[in-house]
Amino acid sequence: MERLEFYRECICKFLTAEIFKEQENPDIENQLIFDKERDRYLLLDVGWQDHERIYACFIHLDIKIGKIWIQRNMTEVDIAEELVNMGVPKEDIIIGLLPPYQRPYTGYGTTDLATSA
Repeated sequence: MERLEFYRECICKFLTAEIFKEQENPDIENQLIFDKERDRYLLLDVGWQDHERIYACFIHLDIKIGKIWIQRNMTEVDIAEELVNMGVPKEDIIIGLLPPYQRPYTGYGTTDLATSA
């Protein structure tokens, strides 16, 4: 299987498992967004809790420049570790929610700062 297709499969499998852990309030819809054309993947909560509007992005993953970028993680799950356990090499996981100067110290991948928007 092509590497990028394998990464897409890992991300979708991971997020699909995560959505079943999140379903607690019937008034809040858990949404998975799989944009395979642009390689953007999100787990959202959308709905109402009492009189308060709920809209939250809990997990946001991208595939950019051939690597998986963890853009947001508002869960207790170590997404990078989960991806490694699925067979994704550490050097192909970028902790994008950290500033570029911190990424070399994570034990995961880094990129050229000029190409890592």
